[in-house]
Amino acid sequence: MADYFTHFSCLIDVGTAEKAARALALFADLRAADQEADDPEVSGFDLTRQDAPEGSILWIHDDEHGDVEAVIRFVLRLAEDLDLTGLWGFQHALTCSRPRLDAYGGGAHVIDLGARKSIGWTSTEEWLAAALTGEDIDA
Repeated sequence: MADYFTHFSCLIDVGTAEKAARALALFADLRAADQEADDPEVSGFDLTRQDAPEGSILWIHDDEHGDVEAVIRFVLRLAEDLDLTGLWGFQHALTCSRPRLDAYGGGAHVIDLGARKSIGWTSTEEWLAAALTGEDIDA
């Protein structure tokens, strides 16, 4: 039997050490609430401070089976709660413990933090399928 995984590892700079502390506290609160939730909000990833305790950079990474949508929801929540602006993005990999057709790939997402919305994404699986059928693709 094969196991399928989504992996990612990315950084987000929230601007100040105070905002980083608030982000970590929010994550801890949501993680605690998820223990009793039917639809957990922050499952599928971990959040830790990347740099020194006075730093503002947070490391978002999967905790075995990543949840890309949970990361997007959380980052949009951070953007709202911490009044973040600018563009932010991350990429993810789809892997499998055994060789399987259609079991590998990945993608990337771009979020406009100020507008509080996802502005673009790509999937290598969809890109490849389009390229193989002769569709006009942007490289």
